Amino acid sequence: MVDYHAANNQSSSGAVQTYMEQENDWDRDLLLDPAWERQQRKTFTAWCNSHLRKAGTQIDNIEEDFRDGLKLMLLLEVISGERLPKPERGKMRVHKINNVNKALNFIASKGVKLVSIGAEEIVDGNVKMTLGMIWTIILRFAIQDISVEETSAKEGLLLWCQRKTAPYKNVNVQNFHISWKDGLAFNALIHRHRPDLIDYDSLRKDDPVTNLNNAFEVAEKHLDIPKMLDAEDIVGTVRPDEKAIMTYVSSFYHAFSGAQKAETAANRICKVLAVNQENEQMMEDYEKLASDLLEWIRRTIPWLENRNQEKTVKDLQAKQEDFRDYRCVHKPPKVQEKCQLEISFNTLQTKLRLSNRPAFMPSEGRMVSDINGAWHTLEGAEKGYEEWILSEIRRLERLEHLAEKFHQKAAIHESWTDGKEAMLTQKDYETSTLAEVKALLKKHEAFESDLAAHQDRVEQIAAIAQELNQLDYYDAANVNARCQKICDQWDILGALTHSRKDSLERTEKQLESIDELYLEYAKRAAPFNNWMEGAMEDLQDMFIVHNIVEIQDLITAHEQFKSTLTEANMEREAIQSIQAEVQKIAQSNGIKLSGSNPYTTITPESIDNKWERAMAMVPQRDNALQEELNKQKSNDTLRATFATQANAVGAYIKDKMEEIGRISIEMNGTLEDQLTNLKEYQTSIMSYMPEINKLEGYHQLIQEALIFDNQYTKYTMEHLRVGWEQLLTTIARTINEVENQILTRDAKGISQEQLYEYRASFNHFDKKRSGQMVSDDFRALLISTGYSLGDTEFARIMSIVDPNGSGAVTFQAFIDFMSTETTDRDTADQVIASFKILAADKNYIMAEELRRELPPDQAEYCIARMAPYTGPDAVPGALDYMSFSTALYGESDL
Repeated sequence: MVDYHAANNQSSSGAVQTYMEQENDWDRDLLLDPAWERQQRKTFTAWCNSHLRKAGTQIDNIEEDFRDGLKLMLLLEVISGERLPKPERGKMRVHKINNVNKALNFIASKGVKLVSIGAEEIVDGNVKMTLGMIWTIILRFAIQDISVEETSAKEGLLLWCQRKTAPYKNVNVQNFHISWKDGLAFNALIHRHRPDLIDYDSLRKDDPVTNLNNAFEVAEKHLDIPKMLDAEDIVGTVRPDEKAIMTYVSSFYHAFSGAQKAETAANRICKVLAVNQENEQMMEDYEKLASDLLEWIRRTIPWLENRNQEKTVKDLQAKQEDFRDYRCVHKPPKVQEKCQLEISFNTLQTKLRLSNRPAFMPSEGRMVSDINGAWHTLEGAEKGYEEWILSEIRRLERLEHLAEKFHQKAAIHESWTDGKEAMLTQKDYETSTLAEVKALLKKHEAFESDLAAHQDRVEQIAAIAQELNQLDYYDAANVNARCQKICDQWDILGALTHSRKDSLERTEKQLESIDELYLEYAKRAAPFNNWMEGAMEDLQDMFIVHNIVEIQDLITAHEQFKSTLTEANMEREAIQSIQAEVQKIAQSNGIKLSGSNPYTTITPESIDNKWERAMAMVPQRDNALQEELNKQKSNDTLRATFATQANAVGAYIKDKMEEIGRISIEMNGTLEDQLTNLKEYQTSIMSYMPEINKLEGYHQLIQEALIFDNQYTKYTMEHLRVGWEQLLTTIARTINEVENQILTRDAKGISQEQLYEYRASFNHFDKKRSGQMVSDDFRALLISTGYSLGDTEFARIMSIVDPNGSGAVTFQAFIDFMSTETTDRDTADQVIASFKILAADKNYIMAEELRRELPPDQAEYCIARMAPYTGPDAVPGALDYMSFSTALYGESDL
């Protein structure tokens, strides 16, 4: 029969008292039901006899045979294994009452509160009180200490029945009355543990009497469980007595207690293996995520380091748009992946510490520090790429402006030199009169003046070409060729001019008549004409500015030019008056003019035409400058708008970073409250995202407007992006830290008060309020908690809380250490002992034993990883569970 001694001696009086107070409210009214009373009499009598027969006696009438207290005391000695006080052998009522009181006092000493049950009622043979007393004894010594998966007593017994009968059809155990009426549950319990005794498939649900008799007879014959009820009593009752069924079923539980131990051992192994499998999956997930992120960084950095120059601003702006797409579309998910990678790594390390496993060391090059290093390189390349793009845009804008200016000046110069070589090489002076030769000489002097005036333009053209070469202009070859052609032609013109002048001077002595007025006209018209051409060139000059000051300087220069127009107009009128004087003298002296000034090709009509064109260009220049001024004012407004938003966002990020720093140190309430508050705080931070997007919109407008500086703010978009990402990452890390503290608390059984005490102590010695403390402060913290520290012991503790030797101790490391010091953990020895139970005390275990006791996936997990057993008692197929268990807690990688 069942031995209750060990279990009873281990139970705590507090647990007993709690359970018995729930069960000892004896419902005496139920005993008024004859069927229930009859079932209890049979069951309780059989139960008592199953123990009394160990002492060589029994009872026949439960309310009569316990009246003198002798057999009652004997029953308690048998089931408890303890000696009661010596009974009184007298036959008087007082002797009987004293014996019963000794038994009741013994029951009370076991933490059982007896309600309304007195010795006099038992001595008087009160059947209700006697059955109530026996039920109290059964509860205390047969049912109370049943424990299954953290449930005990009645709930534990019910859970045990449900688990054992779950695989059987037509069995659904929900209680201890009607669920047992058809007898299938009793047969299922026997078949689960002794399938050789029951042919379960031959049983029929519609034949409960046969089922019940079969189970009761097999139990009595083969399991030494006496028959406590008749099948007819159960079938003939609408609702069988719950206490009778519980008493009967508890006998089955204790009969199969050995199998229960194996189940407990299997549960321990399942728990350990489940932790190991989950940790391995997290390691695989971390490795894959780290590999993918590093591969993305590896592929992205060469793209950011590409410095292939483009030929036009439009082509470079396409690159800038690709970069903006990378910043806004491709990079943000990778930022989230990097944050999730750090959170996964921290969570995995916490779980490994809590389950007493070695720390996780990622593959070479995939540490969090490696990823941070690669990320830092990526951001450096990203910053360099953005700066290069902006620099290239400025360079190409400058190049396009210079190239346009070069071609404009070259076209003007080529137009002026057109035909000049032919003019300088003609021999017209050889057949001309003296007056004509003298006129040719004067005309040549005017040409020389004009030639000297064009010298500045040629030098400007050469200077622009040189600057284009220095700035690596893509069409520099054509520019150089055109510039060289102009310079060569200029040298030829100089040589031809010098040669023609020599020829004219040789014949000058023959020229005596010269028209002074024509000469004067030519001398004054040529510079004025050159001035007008320069003025028109300046009025048509391309300009590029970057701020209001530069455009205002151009407007000031233009206004100064306009102020000289009156004087220029007076010069024009003076030149025209010379031509008018020529006409007047010719008319008054009857001179017939040839129709053109022999000293110049500049006619009064051409001067007037150029003057009118120049005057028409002035308002056009006014409009162009005003439009550029408006544009720069608009750009300045964009700068101010961006600066206002950037200053607000920068201040917001700074305030929130300081605030989350305070929150991480001064957390109040339970960890769940802190976690909820932090997630709400995270949600409130994310609600600020529209402001960031608004700022990104302003930044895009700034870039599209080609604005490269902003005097209204110290913040750049890059600086604010980094700050925003750092704020989101800090909040996520703080949430992860609280989640890890919850994991630590739940796994180690740390109370909320202990966590408050740990946090208060840590904050007291964290003088910098940084969430970390140096070793000296940490030593003071340990001493304040009661540690007596020598240098060797403190070095040991520091190696635990600061394995990397950084010199700083975090709060998470502190509570991990304190929880490790104060709580139990699974060990390799415990797991080996559990396997030994499953292996029936053998030094090895067979695959079929693992498949029978463990869930399929965990059984196959063990079989795949256990090495063959090679001991002297080895048999074919034997597996070595000892080395497997040791590896779970060692450094080897399963």
